[in-house]
Amino acid sequence: MKKARYLVPDDYMADPAVHVFDGRLYIYPSHDRESGIPENDNGDHFDMNDYHVFSMDDIDGRVTDHGVALRVQDIPWAGRQLWDCDVAHKDGRYYMYFPLKDRNDIFRIGVAVADRPEGPFVPQPDPVRGSYSIDPAIFEDDGKYFMYFGGIWGGQLQRYRDNRALEAACFPADGSPALCPKVVRLTGDMLGFAEEPRDLTILDGSGAPLTQDDTARRFFEASWMHRYGGKYYFSYSTGDTHRLCYATGDNPYGPFTFRGVILTPVTGWTTHHAIVEYRGKWYLFHHDCIPSGGKTWLRSLKVVEMEYDEDGSIKTIDGGGGTI
Repeated sequence: MKKARYLVPDDYMADPAVHVFDGRLYIYPSHDRESGIPENDNGDHFDMNDYHVFSMDDIDGRVTDHGVALRVQDIPWAGRQLWDCDVAHKDGRYYMYFPLKDRNDIFRIGVAVADRPEGPFVPQPDPVRGSYSIDPAIFEDDGKYFMYFGGIWGGQLQRYRDNRALEAACFPADGSPALCPKVVRLTGDMLGFAEEPRDLTILDGSGAPLTQDDTARRFFEASWMHRYGGKYYFSYSTGDTHRLCYATGDNPYGPFTFRGVILTPVTGWTTHHAIVEYRGKWYLFHHDCIPSGGKTWLRSLKVVEMEYDEDGSIKTIDGGGGTI
């Protein structure tokens, strides 16, 4: 297995979404910056205010920076914090889905549209009706498009149950089923939800839902979906235990059964990723904080080849670091 490669050494990029459009790899990361805001569990130090788009013709080749594709100041309903995004392509147009706090400091998910994969992206005037939390990831399956989303702590998922806001945020008790990531089918015009978001349940080997105190395996944030060998692979970050894990299922809604660890902890608090096939090989895009000296809000984008065993298991990759 090849050594991981840093892709944008002159700037701090993180939380990559990656897709192949017109035979070329396009990378949609969040953009870290030194904002001067003290670090806290709500993620206020992640005060990102724009997105750049990058592309590559070869996994070992030059990385092209296409410049700023969307800024906070361009979005009519904006408050602050453009966290991670994703992009989908349909009928010649490109749709960027982004989490952003509104003027009440509540995360919503917005949509911006472009005619080219590098943008620029023009935002819709309002967030998606019924959207909340963070980390939208888009997956196409037989012409239908699904969004996976959610993140706890700073991502605010603990403020909701059954798609309704709670009077006070709360977490399930230890031993109770964990908070679930969400999955929802998108409308045909790609601008809204075609249904109520559903829980995406992750089961243990005996068929029981993972519990909230199972911090080594339960969902925290960073949804991603891909297919391999006829199976659906849902991957995610465990957050405070710093691992990328995955579970497999037979359809986009699940349920999914926990299978293992993709990436052990990196240097830095957060772990966020994308998985993509390119020219017959599979790659894991992610980030760590080594170039910034371990500052968790200044992360650097990297890529490493990912491999499967004969039974479809993903071979665990050493993250090369530890927690801070």
